[in-house]
Amino acid sequence: MGRAAYGWLLLVTLVLVGLAMAVVPWGLPVGPLSGSVDPSAGLDTEALKEIADYRSRAVPLGLLAQAVSVLTALLLALTSWGARLVRSLPGQRWWPVQLALAVVVLVIIGRLAVLPLTVPLEVARRKAGLSTRSWPQWALDVAREMLVESVGTVVVVAVLVGLARWGRRGWWLLASTLAGLLVVAGSYLYPLLVEPIFNSFEPLDESPLRTSLLDLADRDGLAIHEVLRVDASRRTTAVNAYVSGLGTTRRLVVYDTLLNQATSSEVRLVVAHELGHAAENDVRNGTALGALGAVSGVTVLVLVAGAGPVRRRAGVAGVHSVQAVPLLVGLATVGMLVVLPVQNAMSRAIETRADIHALELTNDDVTFVAMQQRFAVSNLTDPDPPRWLYAWFASHPSPAERVALAERWAMAR
Repeated sequence: MGRAAYGWLLLVTLVLVGLAMAVVPWGLPVGPLSGSVDPSAGLDTEALKEIADYRSRAVPLGLLAQAVSVLTALLLALTSWGARLVRSLPGQRWWPVQLALAVVVLVIIGRLAVLPLTVPLEVARRKAGLSTRSWPQWALDVAREMLVESVGTVVVVAVLVGLARWGRRGWWLLASTLAGLLVVAGSYLYPLLVEPIFNSFEPLDESPLRTSLLDLADRDGLAIHEVLRVDASRRTTAVNAYVSGLGTTRRLVVYDTLLNQATSSEVRLVVAHELGHAAENDVRNGTALGALGAVSGVTVLVLVAGAGPVRRRAGVAGVHSVQAVPLLVGLATVGMLVVLPVQNAMSRAIETRADIHALELTNDDVTFVAMQQRFAVSNLTDPDPPRWLYAWFASHPSPAERVALAERWAMAR
C-alpha cells in the first residue's frame, strides 16, 4: 500500500490545491489594510463593552472545551484504553454492531468530557441574551447533535473498517473515493435529512418583502424557487441567512430573527450576499473541495493509523479491527482541527466576494455598514478579534473588515 498510497495522496492533493487556486478568490481584500480598518467597526463604547464582557466568558470556555475534546479523543486513540473499551462492548459475533456501539460510546464520552464547560457556556449565552432555549430544549438539542454525529461517524468508519476487512488490494483507494462521494451525498441530502431535525422550515409568506427578494434574484439572473423562513428564535436571538443544498435541494433560508429585527433593506442585503454565493456556485465548489479533502484525509488516516508504531501504541492489529475505531476517530478529530485554518482562510475569501456581490447588486453601502454593526451587536461578535483566534476559527471576515470593505468600495465607485 505504501508507495501507491503516497502517490495517490500526492495526486489528490495537487488536484485539491489546483481547484482551490481556481475557485477561491484569493486576490480579494480579505485582510486589513494598514491603517484602513477601524477596530471598533464604528460601534459605540457601550456595545463594545457588552461584546467584550460576553466574549471574555464564552471564548475561554469554548477554547477549553475544544482542547478537552481533542485530548479526550487522543487519550482513547493513542493508548490501549480505547481498544479495551471496544473489547468490553457486546457484538463480537457481528462486527458492524460492535462498531456502531463503539462510535456511540465514544460520542457520549466526548460529550460528557466537555459537559462541565458546555453548561457554563450555555449559561453565558443565556445571560447575554443569545440563547432562548430552556434546559430541556438544550438537552434535546444536544441529544439530536449526538445522534447526527453518531450516524455520520458510523457510516464513514464502517466503510473504512469494512473495506479494510475485505482486504483486497487497493481497498484504501476505494475507501478514500467513497469518502469523497459521501461528502457530495451529504451536501445534497443535508437540507432534507438533517436540517429538519433541528428546525422547522416554511415558505416565506407572500409579502412585498418576498416579492422584493425574488425580484432581486431575478435581477441577478438567478432562479431561486424557494425562500424559506426558519424558526431560529426557538433557540437564539442571533441573526443569519444561508444557502444550502445542491441542485434540486438548493434553497435560501432566512432566520426569523433576521426578519423580526432587521429592516427590509438589511434583509435585502443579506439575501444579496447569499445570492452572491449562488451566483459563484460556492456550495457546489465547496462540496468539490470538501470531497477532495475527504479523499486526501482518509488516505492520510489510513497511512497514519496503519503505521506500526501508531498501531502498537493504540494496541490494535490494524485498520481492519473494530478495536481501531477510537484510533480512527481520534486521528480524524485532530486532523480536522489542524486543517481548520486553511478551510477558514478559503471561507473568508469566499465570504468577502459575496459581500462585494451584495454591494454591487444593491448599491447600498450605507445600509451594508449599518447591517454589519447590527449583526455584531445582535450576535455579540468581536469586531476585531485577536489575530491567532481569527486565523484559526473565523470563517467570515471580522465586522471591522467588512465595514472597511464597504467604505473602500464606496470610495472606489
